[in-house]
Amino acid sequence: MPWKECCRVCEREAFVKLADPGSAAMSELCRRFGISRKTGYKWLRRYGQEGLGGLSDRSRRPRGSPRRTPEAMERLALAVRAAHPVWGGRKIRRVLLNDGLQDVPSASTITMILHRHGLIDADESRKHKAWTRFERSQPNDLWQMDFKGHFGLDNGRCHPLTVLDDHSRYCVGLQACRDERSGTVRYRLTEMFRVHGLPRQMLMDNGPPWGGGEDCPWTSLTVWLVQLGVGVSHGRPYHPQTQGKDERFHRTLQAEVINSHRLSNFRSCQSTFDEWRDTYNMGRPHEALDLDVPVSRYTVSPRSFPESPPPAEYGVEHQVRKVQGKGELYFRGKAYVVGRAFHGHAVGLKSTGTDGTWDVYFYRQKIAQLDERTGGCASRRRGGDDVSATGCQASVRSAHSGPAPGAIPCNPERP
Repeated sequence: MPWKECCRVCEREAFVKLADPGSAAMSELCRRFGISRKTGYKWLRRYGQEGLGGLSDRSRRPRGSPRRTPEAMERLALAVRAAHPVWGGRKIRRVLLNDGLQDVPSASTITMILHRHGLIDADESRKHKAWTRFERSQPNDLWQMDFKGHFGLDNGRCHPLTVLDDHSRYCVGLQACRDERSGTVRYRLTEMFRVHGLPRQMLMDNGPPWGGGEDCPWTSLTVWLVQLGVGVSHGRPYHPQTQGKDERFHRTLQAEVINSHRLSNFRSCQSTFDEWRDTYNMGRPHEALDLDVPVSRYTVSPRSFPESPPPAEYGVEHQVRKVQGKGELYFRGKAYVVGRAFHGHAVGLKSTGTDGTWDVYFYRQKIAQLDERTGGCASRRRGGDDVSATGCQASVRSAHSGPAPGAIPCNPERP
């Protein structure tokens, strides 16, 4: 309707005061004001019913919306959101469907409901780039392990230890620890192994207590894991995305627990962790699992935890040597450093087929390669490149890669 933008109400007021509905000049007046006769009679009618107030623009919002989500369903969706303040439309919809409700609105509709109630801000609703995901094909093939950044409590600092199954995203363990020492981690892992069995392999970063840096990847903790028949791999240094699933789990833990609860002491912290872990594993739909819950894809490992590690056994093709106090072994008159963590343990040297080079195994895990010609000892980097060094370099590969080239499988049940 081409009313002049200067003052629509003033234009309409002038029109109705000049108009004479019963005269033939009505058509001409409408033409001069640039409106149709239908529009002109509409404003005359409103003016007659409401006076000058009837000449203002009215909202175009429809009086009713037959397709709007019923209020009862909105309340249910908002109740789920209230219980889980960072869940979005997809997770909320899946929970409502799992509860057996009928006519559950789409995820986008639930997202609009959250927007309408001011529960989603612009940063939360922005679209993220889709990433290609890699995962192991079976549960317990690989567990990712790390410490979440520590935070303060009334009686100390909490160091959350997290262990995640790579295939199912099942949280095997979430422990409120007082420190990040090897003894603490070993005690917590023992509890997990007794319940869930042993994984085939575990992925961790290069810092304590899993490693002493790139030049010394082995610690008493990782030596113990190898003795149990658990393969040990370390992430690529300075690349936390190698443990991407555990890193993403830490973000969820931060948002849904640490930022949302008053955690005052270790007892209340562990209680909150346990309750949330049950929700995460059994009730929280997971985006990477097509909104299934992690427990639907997880089974405990058939490999039971031995209370005492079995002794190392080497074949006739191995030259067995005992590691000395400074982490060195002696072979054909030369000393080769494989790491202090192996002090007192027997290792097996197996010829590579290349003159003067030997692979060094501890149980079924390849830990180094020594070269008689140079007197150096090294292990494989990512991609299989040899790195010469007097010490033992870190074994580096991604979470989704297989065993290092030339490595013997660490699962004694496999060939």
